[in-house]
Amino acid sequence: MPDIKETMPLASTQKVFDRRQFIESAGKGLIAATVIGELATGTASAQSTNSNKPGPRSMADAIKVEVPSQHAASEGNQSSFPTILPKDKRVGYAVVGLGELTLGQIMPAFGNCKNSKVVALVSGSADKAKKVAMQYGVEQKKLYNYQNFDEIKNNPEIDAVYIVLPNAMHEEFVIRAAKAGKHVLCEKPMTVSSKSAERMIDACKKAGKKLMIAYRIQYEPNNRQMMQFARSHKFGKVKVITSVNVQNIGDPKQWRLHKALSGGGSLPDIGLYDINTNRFLLGEEPYMVNATTYSTPNDPRFKEVEEAVMFQMFFPSGVIANNTCSYGAHNSKHYRCYADNGGWFGMDPAFDYKGLMPEASQVMGKVQNKMQPKLQEENQFALEIDHFSECVIENKVPYTPGEEGLQDQKIMEAIYESARTGKPVNLERMDKLDTFRGTPPKES
Repeated sequence: MPDIKETMPLASTQKVFDRRQFIESAGKGLIAATVIGELATGTASAQSTNSNKPGPRSMADAIKVEVPSQHAASEGNQSSFPTILPKDKRVGYAVVGLGELTLGQIMPAFGNCKNSKVVALVSGSADKAKKVAMQYGVEQKKLYNYQNFDEIKNNPEIDAVYIVLPNAMHEEFVIRAAKAGKHVLCEKPMTVSSKSAERMIDACKKAGKKLMIAYRIQYEPNNRQMMQFARSHKFGKVKVITSVNVQNIGDPKQWRLHKALSGGGSLPDIGLYDINTNRFLLGEEPYMVNATTYSTPNDPRFKEVEEAVMFQMFFPSGVIANNTCSYGAHNSKHYRCYADNGGWFGMDPAFDYKGLMPEASQVMGKVQNKMQPKLQEENQFALEIDHFSECVIENKVPYTPGEEGLQDQKIMEAIYESARTGKPVNLERMDKLDTFRGTPPKES
């Protein structure tokens, strides 16, 4: 990997202490991640850099195994066997931030990855980092904190970083990672403002490094099937979308309820799924939004951020998307696309980590046929991580690059403005499909 000399100045002691307080408060009471069998994190060669890693296709062709199926063709798609790159050829990741999402989902997901592995951890808690490292086979000498993070530039086993920190911290660590010569996979929302997102994109471009935003829904097979239904007009042309993402948030002290770290309330955290999924399904960009917000009076959770947002998005094809997000209602995550040819389709649940359920209905003569066209589920985090690794190895633009995250930031700012003014807000009109997306993921 190129050694980029320029580094960011170390943060002040007080600044690091404040971040650590927020991160630790978010992580209290977590159950340690379960140790998984045969992890994709084994000791890597010290020479593991992009320059000596063949592309997945050439390596996959060389080591692919074919086994005849015992089933008749009428039984549906035949089994395919994953081709897993040798450990010393996989892209090495430093995972930054060891909170609930990392320990509950991301670290276990690396056990399902085919061409990605964890080689380093970054945390504000040395004790937590040591425990997680022992569980996942990460060497103790490859543990970093927020102050010495820039030293990752000296570790050739780290090809990329996966940033899983409070939203307001994304920009700093994306820029520092790029200056350290590492590619960046960043959790959503990308950051707290469109200006911040632009700075992140510019820093990665300047360093010649890839930036991808972790929109896992766009890589998940069942949601991708819904996208194909929408664009192929299988159930007719979509006219209306309804999307709901609500949950009852807990401790008022957690960082998501502090605007300085989160950038907002339910909108950037879970309303973002409504926004991004609407855009993903249609491939279109909204030209106008209309919104209102609400917070329960005297609820200590919503002193700084909003509880609920109800908003509409208007698309060039005529589709209207009605969306709701809330931090004060029982967990429910679903969407439905209503078409003009006697049919509808959607997902309920739609945005969960597992247990997704597609649903559809179409009139055929006098019969209303209801269906559950479910595909086999796969680990959503492993899919997005491996896609980014493929893009690193093959030098391709990720499907959800920084520009995709920037667009969502602009839309959220327009939604907040509409709610503040009580008027619709116009956005730049775009007629091209998938304006901001890069190389599509390989279909499983």
